[in-house]
Parts: sequence; structure tokens; C-alpha cells
Amino acid sequence: MADSGLKDVPLREVQVEALVVMRIIKHSSQAFPSYATGSLVGMDVNGVLQITNSFPFPTVDSTSSDDRHDNSNSAVAAPRAKSNVAYQNEMIKLLREVNVDAQTTGWYLSTSMGNFISANTVENQYFYQKEPNERAVTLVHDVSRSSTGSLSLKAFRLSSTFMAAYKEGKFTTETIQKSNLRYQDIFTELPITIHNSHLLTSLLHQLPAQPAKKELSIPADLASLTHDPALTHIPLAPNFDSLELSIDPFLEKSCDLLLDSIENHHNELNNHQYYQRSLAREQAKITQWQAKRKAENQARAITKQTPLPEDEWQRLFKLPQEPSRLDIMLNSRQVEQYARQVDAFTASVSGKMFAVKTNLLPGELA
Repeated sequence: MADSGLKDVPLREVQVEALVVMRIIKHSSQAFPSYATGSLVGMDVNGVLQITNSFPFPTVDSTSSDDRHDNSNSAVAAPRAKSNVAYQNEMIKLLREVNVDAQTTGWYLSTSMGNFISANTVENQYFYQKEPNERAVTLVHDVSRSSTGSLSLKAFRLSSTFMAAYKEGKFTTETIQKSNLRYQDIFTELPITIHNSHLLTSLLHQLPAQPAKKELSIPADLASLTHDPALTHIPLAPNFDSLELSIDPFLEKSCDLLLDSIENHHNELNNHQYYQRSLAREQAKITQWQAKRKAENQARAITKQTPLPEDEWQRLFKLPQEPSRLDIMLNSRQVEQYARQVDAFTASVSGKMFAVKTNLLPGELA
């Protein structure tokens, strides 16, 4: 385990072993479209969280369509389930016996289309991060985004401001304004680097590849590249998915989810406005009752009668309870997440479209 004195150094980076990345990708792909969760182990070295191993959480397998939704929810909540906590402790114990890094460094979660910001995700991360100076992160692997040719793997932590508010459990307008908490402050993202051992790096550089015996012809389309044995049969074949120009499926689905989140945001605002109107009506009734009781007491004072209690309104009237603002903050952060991924996706596609502009528009110069 890392020295306790090093825990005063803030985390600035997450270093993930390539083997861990491959395990997360495999587990996420096998569980898709359901969620996949698992535990991360490693160690903290001078503010760099090194994730060196991982293992999946066991989930109940059910093939019935009625239980599919419940299984998805149980998969998301798996990291804090009592059975999985015991399973994780047993696995860490076994890893320690074989002299493998056995310090808990967080958990991982698979998602689709960037839809991972929810109360379950927050509660899971808080479960790992609630101890003082606990070094734990959430690794989020987006299966749908990765299918477009670029690996989508991000590391998140809950901010200290949000941790304090979540520990208190009050997300009212007053407490949020007092703590100056914004929806952007829920998660903080840490940069990720993928690390290979020196032996593996040397092996990758020494893998044999036969040079071309004749001049290569220019491919006509992407399909000809993916079926060319001279390019696909070498040990380190390039990933031609990154050359894909089709933007409709991912972009269209992202925009649909963005609109759904905006609609949910509008519904949450309507609910809060309804609360404010209900509160205003009750306060008006209370003010009217107090004015009436004050007038009665003045009349009783003239006749030298005992005044009636003026705090009786607390028993007669019940003010509506303000709904938690956590849901609308999470939804606002999810809207921002959708907008960011749409912006990042269109930026990369725009560059590729500009590169092939002369082929798409032969009559114009690039």
C-alpha cells in the first residue's frame, strides 16, 4: 500500500495497464447492451493512481425479458452490494497472497452513448470515496463511442464540494447557494495514460512483418483496405474503423438522448415551479391566518380576555417539502456530457470530411 504521507498529494493522473483496458473492453462488449461493472486494484505513487489489475463483479444471469431491466439496475448497483463487497474483499485477499498489487483504486462501469451520470453512479463512487483521503476513481468505458474507431475510456472522481454536500444529504436551494455548488462540480475528470511493461513494448517493436514485394496500389474504398491481406495479416494491423465517414447512427442517437435529457430537465423545472407555487399559497394562508389571529387578540385584549396562541399555525398548516435538487443537477451534468461528446465527435468527423473533400466534390479545390 502507498505511504500514508503520500495521500496528502492530490491525484493528478490515472495510469492504466493495457491488460486492464483489454479486460474492461472484453467484459463491456460481452455484457452489452447491459451494464458491466468491476473492481480496480493498484497503488498510488506520488499522485499517479496506477491501476494494475481488475476483476468483474458477479451478477445474476437471467434470460427472461421481464427481469432484464431489473438486472441492468442490479448491475449498476453491484459495487456496493453486500455480496459483492465480500467477494471483492476475498479477491483482494487472494491477490495479496500471490504478491499482486491489492489496494482498491475504484471501480469501472460500461455505458452506451455516454449515458452514465445517474444517482447510482454517484452513490457507487461515494461508496468508494467516502473515506478520508481515499484514492478511488471511476473508469467509464463507452462501448458505442469506441465502436466508431477511437477508444472511449475516462476517469472521474467526485469533487470535494459535492462530497461534502452529498454527505450532508441536503440538496435544497438554500444549501446549494450557500455552498456555491454547481452541476459542473459533481465530477472531476482526470487524464488517463495507458501503460505497457518494458518487456511488452520491446516485443511489440520486434514483431516480424514482411515488407511489400511490389508497389501498393491506392485503395478504392474502406472495404478494400479491410480485406487486403497485406495490411490485415500483419501482427499490428491498423484500426481502419477510425477512417469511417458515416456519422448518422452515433450522431442521431446522441441528439435524441440530448433532447430527452433536455425534456427531463424541463420536467424537473416544472416540478420545482409547482413546489414554489404551492409554498407561496400556503404562506399566503399563514399570513392571512396570523393577521386574523392578531386582530382577534387585539379585540380580546380590549375585553381583558386571555389572548389566543399566535403560533398555532404550525399545527394547522403544513408547508410543502422542497424536492431534492440532486436529480436536476445530475440531469444538467448529463446534458453537458451529451453536448460535449456531440462536439468531440463532429470535430473529428469534420476533419475527415475536409480531408476527402476533393473526392466528394470533384469540381472544387480543397
